[in-house]
Amino acid sequence: MSKKQPDWTYESRITGPVCGVDEAGRGPLAGPVVAAAVILDPDNMPAGLNDSKVLSQDMREYLMNDIFVTSIVGVGIAEPEEIDRANILGATMIAMTRAVEALPFIPAAALIDGNKAPPLACPTQTLIKGDARCLSIAAASIVAKVTRDRLMAEADQRYPGYDFAQHKGYGTETHRAKIQELGPCPIHRRSFNPVKMMIS
Repeated sequence: MSKKQPDWTYESRITGPVCGVDEAGRGPLAGPVVAAAVILDPDNMPAGLNDSKVLSQDMREYLMNDIFVTSIVGVGIAEPEEIDRANILGATMIAMTRAVEALPFIPAAALIDGNKAPPLACPTQTLIKGDARCLSIAAASIVAKVTRDRLMAEADQRYPGYDFAQHKGYGTETHRAKIQELGPCPIHRRSFNPVKMMIS
């Protein structure tokens, strides 16, 4: 039996434009946390929308372009120093707020992936595993993931030697070895234990 795909159930219960909100990059040792807010057009939705985690990189890139052509998109970023200052949950809420505020108007409601919503100027509903259940959140998960991956590829050029383009800042064995060898760079999250332990 095929796995259930995200659908339009949650959006259909709301009158007016609704945005899905998701983030990428809560777990890595380096780089920003990136959030996206996406308002889909129910009459012109990209085919194949799904949780970004189950899509190939090529499919995510393809859908990213489609989303920007057919939908209204806002992106919000919280930088590593904000993560260190506000903790990762606080920084995620900051990034989500910025993503919704980057939309050209306040939506009727926001559907948020997870169990905690940031303070927004519109009603919110949280959905655990929303990226696998809700099309708008699935679209937001793709935009957040692709945007963050591109930022980490750029970081790879600015800070050569850490292989950011490969591991995207996650705490792989290779990445930890690079931190041990080179020390942390400006985009490492100094409040995260593996980095904190290496610099203490």
